[in-house]
Amino acid sequence: MTIMGLGAGCESGVQEKSTPDPYAVTSDQLTFKVDTLYEGLENPWGMTWLADGRMLVTERKGEILVFQDDQFTGEKLAGVPEVHEVNQAGLLDIQTHPDHSNNGWIYFSYAKPVEGGGATAIMRAKVDGNSLTNQEDLIVTTPAVEGGRHFGSRIIFDKDNYLYFSNGERGANPENAQTLKNSHGKIHRIHDDGRIPEDNPFVNEPDAIPSIWTYGNRNPQGLVYDGANDRIYGIEHGPKGGDEINLIEKGNNYGWPEITYGIDYDDSIITEDTVKAGMEQPIHFWRPSIAPCGSMMVTSDRYPEWKGNLLVGALAKQHIARVMLNGTEYEGEEKLLQDIGRVRQVAQSPDGYIYALTEGTGFLIKLIPQE
Repeated sequence: MTIMGLGAGCESGVQEKSTPDPYAVTSDQLTFKVDTLYEGLENPWGMTWLADGRMLVTERKGEILVFQDDQFTGEKLAGVPEVHEVNQAGLLDIQTHPDHSNNGWIYFSYAKPVEGGGATAIMRAKVDGNSLTNQEDLIVTTPAVEGGRHFGSRIIFDKDNYLYFSNGERGANPENAQTLKNSHGKIHRIHDDGRIPEDNPFVNEPDAIPSIWTYGNRNPQGLVYDGANDRIYGIEHGPKGGDEINLIEKGNNYGWPEITYGIDYDDSIITEDTVKAGMEQPIHFWRPSIAPCGSMMVTSDRYPEWKGNLLVGALAKQHIARVMLNGTEYEGEEKLLQDIGRVRQVAQSPDGYIYALTEGTGFLIKLIPQE
């Protein structure tokens, strides 16, 4: 596939399976067309769909773009809070509540400007026309940092409407991931209104941050809920090598920086250990790194050949990794859309189509299966 082919056949409105396109991509198990819906993105991060059919796309600098029928409306939501935009920090993920059609809540993660720099925060709000209303910060992580490295941050909901979000360890202080006394290098779990669940693993431990669900996580920019099996997968950046897919389970320690399959960016050794008692092993690691980011599990009947696969956006390697699983075991992967750009997010729409956001090339794309 070439980038030249991406703009071909770009159409508005809902797409159905169509006759083979001359620019169709033939993968191992599926032939699909890449529809380029928009080409003007800067640093997109997340996307979600409202009950009225509109799609929202976040830009890290603090904007939420509004799309209707696969076209940019030219509108951006008003009322977006100020963000701490530094390096990887800013306006990040966005998700609707599982019962959004009834309660209207949307959730987003962002770097909130606070004394001392920025802090990952989870806000919920509602959308009235093209404005955010009813804004409420549910949780603000601590401590704040001046820089912008390793903020995470993805949001998912499970079958019981618990909200999980990932938070990176801030880069310069990898030891953050191993202490329960700060919020960084962790995956957190809260109620959908921000309350702390009473059965969180560390709620009764002195000085522990009570929202912590797991720790020892470096910079998880992918978080996936497998509803059919009630499982969570965390996909996180390693250093130079050692990107990981982890099965995320209550109270577990995923090892960073005590164990890793990577080395530091200057080729120095971070640790000789890849295994330690009491620390979890990834179900897969990448070496060299692909720089994994937004991820999803395919559940749509539109892609029967891919159902149950993880799709993982790769920033550095600029492709989408289709990861095949057997239960929770890694079976292999296929690289899709090589050189499409830095794939920041991959998501499945309510009507079952797969969309992706890229940096550098600035694309919003849609994958349309061919007959």
